[in-house]
Amino acid sequence: MLFSPRSRPLIGLDITASSIKLIELSGSVSNCRAECYAAEATPPNAINEKTIVDAAAVGDAIRRAVKRANTKTREVAIGISGDVAITKLIQLPKALDDNQLEAQVEIQADQYIPFPMEEVSYDFQRMGPSKADPDMVDVLLVATRTENVDQRRAAVEAAGLIPRVVDVEAFALENACQLMAYQMPDGGMGHLIAVVDFGASNTTFSVLQDMRVDYARDFSFGGQQLTEEIMRTYGLSLEDAGRAKKEGGLPSNYVPEVLDPFIDDMTQQVSRSLQFFLASGSNREQPDQILICGGCANIPGVADVISSKVGIPTEVGDPLGQMKISSRAKAQGIRKDATALLTACGLALRSFD
Repeated sequence: MLFSPRSRPLIGLDITASSIKLIELSGSVSNCRAECYAAEATPPNAINEKTIVDAAAVGDAIRRAVKRANTKTREVAIGISGDVAITKLIQLPKALDDNQLEAQVEIQADQYIPFPMEEVSYDFQRMGPSKADPDMVDVLLVATRTENVDQRRAAVEAAGLIPRVVDVEAFALENACQLMAYQMPDGGMGHLIAVVDFGASNTTFSVLQDMRVDYARDFSFGGQQLTEEIMRTYGLSLEDAGRAKKEGGLPSNYVPEVLDPFIDDMTQQVSRSLQFFLASGSNREQPDQILICGGCANIPGVADVISSKVGIPTEVGDPLGQMKISSRAKAQGIRKDATALLTACGLALRSFD
């Protein structure tokens, strides 16, 4: 399911603990058009630490999003967290044909996967000649426990959709970064680019070398912390605090007493992640640019603050910046949510494989 080629449109479906976002793209990577889009709040307690515990409730939310998006496409690409995926680059003889390669991967997979093979879903992709040995080929092996796939499949099928591709969210993010190449020096080639995707409760820090993810780190931090601080400071419900965060109308002390300290926390998280990256291997160098994405990236001036504190040019990443947008997608506020659509876009791009 992971690497199967596509010939029909796919909905990119990003399922998180806070929201469900779907997008459908047409055209090509270099000439994209967003055909439809919708977002729906994830039902409370339906997802616990990235695990779907109430597939029926999540399925209902997906169904509502599909209806709002007004799409007839029923096949979807979904992602699993990199935390539950095992990825391994292995070398096999270049002379093997596809059937022989598959047989060899099956034989070797057992030594890299720490679970009984009957409990595992896996796939592989021939990546190209090995740099270490010209007679060998690099093969990317990706595996996860089948239960991690099944819980997402159950939610998608409960919504009346067909899960056609299961990707890893880190791969989807890498794929989506092609849509932000216009913001990068030299289109990202020959450069180190850090991409920070701030979610509601989890953030992904990735570093791309020549547009390929060379380093990735997930950590617990996100916009939910700002919402909860608004709730505590002003005695609001969580729902009202979230609405006030997006729509405004908070007291005059909100910026100095609540928002500015949160921006400082964001900056510290980026700085800490950069330190982890530099310490992760020999000859590591500072990235040439940082792109920040996710809902927190929309905070006015946050890119400038991060840039001044860490000393690296920083911009708000916009995967939709060069994309044509249909009237259906505009009506659902896709531009407003653009920074939060990296994973959904990366999944939807699997239509073009």
